[in-house]
Amino acid sequence: MSHEVWMARALQLARLGLYSTSPNPRVGCVIVKDGAIVGEGWHQKAGEPHAEVHAMRMAGEQARGATAYVTLEPCSHYGRTPPCAEGLIKAGVARVVGACADPNPLVAGRGYQMLRDAGVEVITPCLEAQAIEVNQGFMQRMQTGLPYTRIKLAQSLDGRTAMASGESQWITGPHARADVQRLRARSCAIITGTDSVLLDNPSMTVRPAETGIEQEARLWRQPLRVIIDGQQRLRGSETIFSQAGDILLAVTDAAAVKVERDPALGSLSIWQSPANADGNVDLSALLHHLGGLGSNEVLIESGARLGGAFIRTGLVNELVLYCAPTLLGSNARPLLSLGLDNMNEQIRWHWQDVRQVGGDLRLTLTPDTENAGVYRNH
Repeated sequence: MSHEVWMARALQLARLGLYSTSPNPRVGCVIVKDGAIVGEGWHQKAGEPHAEVHAMRMAGEQARGATAYVTLEPCSHYGRTPPCAEGLIKAGVARVVGACADPNPLVAGRGYQMLRDAGVEVITPCLEAQAIEVNQGFMQRMQTGLPYTRIKLAQSLDGRTAMASGESQWITGPHARADVQRLRARSCAIITGTDSVLLDNPSMTVRPAETGIEQEARLWRQPLRVIIDGQQRLRGSETIFSQAGDILLAVTDAAAVKVERDPALGSLSIWQSPANADGNVDLSALLHHLGGLGSNEVLIESGARLGGAFIRTGLVNELVLYCAPTLLGSNARPLLSLGLDNMNEQIRWHWQDVRQVGGDLRLTLTPDTENAGVYRNH
């Protein structure tokens, strides 16, 4: 079989870590000898053995003279676990086929070079685009310091998100809401704003039973919940503070924060943002801060005002829009507050995926950076 066939299996294994490996990358490994798989594995959780270790344990002595297929360059440094490149050398593999390089400055080509120096044949890249997509957040954070930022929105056919009173439950159906749970589960952090917390009183947690995913209980984790509270309007009595998991409050004046929380539920950290021109939390600085904390993927779930502010930063990498087959009318609340007045200000997006989820549509888009600002009303 071709290298691509075995690498496709390794990528399938890597995706098993979609909800559990943060802040580490998702990695799969397959060891092949005489045309058959003798070992395979995937990285399950940070601090635990990497994919190569699981595969080598399964292969045992059959790893000697075999070919290892790895979806990311084997690490070359000592962290919480020993270097995988060294382990592959000791196992006696003859060849390593790598999907792509690891942009982590601690690795960045050193893993492949360590293998070559030990006489192991290295073939790379193989299914590189697919491997990068599996770890788009990790790749971006290592290269730019910024997490891959995704904004989730839900609207009616006429582009409305709630009635004028704020009533919004529910526009979309249960299948779409389960899909959102999966978006939360793969995210390292979820950002929301004070308006959403005060109006909807959400928990913003991952509820495993609602995801439809079968996974060991030990692998479930709660993303960091980030609340932007620039004016310190929250008091700590809101539902989100009574749910398990860590919380970060982004504020402009840390001394004014009065929120307290039961430490048994999780940590409550305060991050004081540099104020932007409007005196509000600097959203770009916040994303850089989350990248520094090790967040690979960030999900924004907010109202029209904060959502529009994030879109205007130009730092949103993906828009996931759920559209329900219903009409709420012109008095209902709009999807985003963008403050645009002229056609040449419009913000264009590329279609990436359109599919039906239950009775709703899920539209996935990425920014059209090439044509930003060039569309005009002729």
